[in-house]
Amino acid sequence: MTDTTYDTAASQAVSDLSGTYTVDASHSRLGFTARHAMVTNVKGSFGSFEGTVVIDTADPAASSANVTIDVASVTTGSPDRDGHLRSGDFFDVENFPTWSFVSTGVEDVDTARGTFTLVGDLTIRDITKPVRIDLSFEGAATDPFGNRRAGFEGKAVVNRKDWNLTWNAALETGGVLVSDKIKLDIDVSLVRS
Repeated sequence: MTDTTYDTAASQAVSDLSGTYTVDASHSRLGFTARHAMVTNVKGSFGSFEGTVVIDTADPAASSANVTIDVASVTTGSPDRDGHLRSGDFFDVENFPTWSFVSTGVEDVDTARGTFTLVGDLTIRDITKPVRIDLSFEGAATDPFGNRRAGFEGKAVVNRKDWNLTWNAALETGGVLVSDKIKLDIDVSLVRS
C-alpha cells in the first residue's frame, strides 16, 4: 500500500499567495442552509458560478473578490423545491438570472491563524446589501498540472428578507415553513492566473 502524503509546510505557506486567481467552480461549493418547518435544515448550493480573486499578502486590505452566480443552477436535492426557488416566490430567475458579490474590504486579518473577514456587497434581485464573510485559509499547493491553487472556507449569516425574499407559509403548530435566517457556506478552490 502506497502512503500518499502532502507537503503540509508548502501547503500552508501564506507568504507566497499574492496574485490574481480564478475561482475553480468544479472544485468549489457555494451553498446555503435554511430551517424548514422549524424542525430540520435544508441545504442547497449553486452549480454554476465564476469569479476573480486578488490576494495581496503584503497589504491584505488591497485584496479583492468578485463573484457572479447563475441563480438557475440552484439545487437542493428536490426538483419541486428547486423549481419553487427559481420562481417569482423566491429567486425569480426569469427577471434576475444572476447574483453578485463584490468585496469592499478585508478586516480582522490574523496571518498566524490564516483567518480574516471579507466585507462586500451581495446583490440579489437587484437589491444590494453589505455582507461579512468569515474566511479561513485552508492551504495552497501546486497541482499535478502545474497550477498554483489556494483553498478557503467561509461562513456568513444573512436575513433573506433584506433582499425581498419574503415568501413563507404559516404552520398550524405556529411558526413558519422557511426561516428568515440563512447560513451561507463557502468552500472555494482558486487557481492562480
